[in-house]
Amino acid sequence: MEKILDLIGSKVVKAFQANGYDEKYGKATLSNRPDLCEYQCNGAMAAAKEYKCAPFMISDKVADSLKGNPMFESVDSVKPGFLNLKLSAEYLAQYLRRMAEDPTRLGCDKCENPKTIMIDYGGPNVAKPLHVGHLRSAIIGESVKRIGTFMGHTMIGDVHLGDWGLQMGLIITELKERKPDLVYFDETYSGEYPQEAPFTIGELEEIYPAASAKSKEDDAYKEAAMQATFELQHGKGGYQALLKHILDVSVSDLKRNYENLGVSFELWKGESDAQPYIPDMVEKMKKDGYAYISEGALVVDVKEDTDTKEIPPCMILKSDGASLYNTTDLATIVWRMKDYQPDEIIYVVDKRQELYFTQVFRCARKTGLVKPETELKFLGFGTMNGKDGKPFKTREGGVMRLEYLVSSINEEMYQKIADNHTVEEEEGRKTAKVVALSAIKYGDLSNQASKDYIFDVERFTSFEGNTGPYILYTIVRIKSILKKYRAQKELPQNAKILAAHSHSEKALMLELCKFNGMMEAAFQETAPHKVCAYIYDLANAFNHFYHETKIMAEQDEMVQAGYICLLDLTRQALELCIETLGFEAPERM
Repeated sequence: MEKILDLIGSKVVKAFQANGYDEKYGKATLSNRPDLCEYQCNGAMAAAKEYKCAPFMISDKVADSLKGNPMFESVDSVKPGFLNLKLSAEYLAQYLRRMAEDPTRLGCDKCENPKTIMIDYGGPNVAKPLHVGHLRSAIIGESVKRIGTFMGHTMIGDVHLGDWGLQMGLIITELKERKPDLVYFDETYSGEYPQEAPFTIGELEEIYPAASAKSKEDDAYKEAAMQATFELQHGKGGYQALLKHILDVSVSDLKRNYENLGVSFELWKGESDAQPYIPDMVEKMKKDGYAYISEGALVVDVKEDTDTKEIPPCMILKSDGASLYNTTDLATIVWRMKDYQPDEIIYVVDKRQELYFTQVFRCARKTGLVKPETELKFLGFGTMNGKDGKPFKTREGGVMRLEYLVSSINEEMYQKIADNHTVEEEEGRKTAKVVALSAIKYGDLSNQASKDYIFDVERFTSFEGNTGPYILYTIVRIKSILKKYRAQKELPQNAKILAAHSHSEKALMLELCKFNGMMEAAFQETAPHKVCAYIYDLANAFNHFYHETKIMAEQDEMVQAGYICLLDLTRQALELCIETLGFEAPERM
């Protein structure tokens, strides 16, 4: 289904052409003066220079050509040469009726050339609990994945676990000190290793920080941990078995925490999965003349002539032959290309890593790890800050565990629901969990990803203003009206959205018709905040219409039925949008 702006634009373009002007001047846009008109075209201002006449002479002719077109209620030429356009109420109603015929997509076409897109949006380290620093990657990445899926692409999310660095050696070293008799440390053992892990997730989460603290004070201990890391990475059987246990226990806990956030991954791969690809990758880089030794390390130059600042070489191996994050990320690209042949890979990471990913992307391209047409995209996000403007911390000044943050907001939401409504505790807590998730996700996603933002629990959990709970409250209000109507009567078979009867009804209809254009833009710009901006405007437009219109008291049966059809379309649009943001609406609040 064509976007409303394209339909308007095609009429304006034809009017310019009919009067002898180039079609490039017929671009229609949303009005920046909604008090004057709904859409506008400023092409006459630019065309005046080419056609050597006053702009209004052009706009007057174009306006005359458009007058009488059933698409428009009015077309005005305004000096010095603006075209002000208002859609006819009947045309707008027809457009919405076509949207309503497609309840699963509301007329939003899937892309003509679907892509396979991999998205890297997790990055937690195993053996460590998720903390608030993991929130933005998970929430933004999940939404980008859902928007891409809605638009018809094959989206493959990979958590990309940190499971190969020094933290593994630290855990193994600490475990060896505590439980030296475990079979994993017996050099003479050659049997099968136990299926059950020798630790719980709680023990594992205590072991790592203890080991990390020791390594900072005890050089011998740190040396032992580095040696354990080296032996793990070079295939020592007992350590490989311990790694499997660490992964099994950690991933189960990570899955539980991500599930509470409404976040999922198609792949649970880690840095360790890229290791088998490193030797051949390094050898090929050397053989092709890209990699060379600099100060003992193996590097690839990635600077370009157009660079305005220094871009250091991409280090592939350290002087002792050990791999780095660069090595692992490049090898990960190798296996992704081998197994999935993605058209695009998106990395949802802290924006402070932009230089690092510039090096990795350039190295991957220069050395032929990706096809020339494969897109590598860096989606950098800003910092989540507290009210003091500094990175979000606990009251004690530490980094807050993500599950504690979610739990505290669930509780805050439950108290608000319990204070305002008579509700059974079980239902109240279930509803609170749904609404709290909207508060967290909408609070984050309503900001442009690259910008820092203030995580304000009080504001995010409010039922008023630009918040997730406000959006959900609007959806629940619509559901309540629909339920009340259906309890009283059946919708007439010939019921349909009618031409607007009021300014507020038309304003709601104008917001609804932007749906497919907005979804397309949100995907193309990897911008979930555009979905948030749309549903906030749509919710506001609905609430204005609701407060000005006696929907249930309307005496004309067909007019009332038209209102109900319009409400149902509004509900569908809001619910499709929040699904792409990663949360849902309860039946009542």
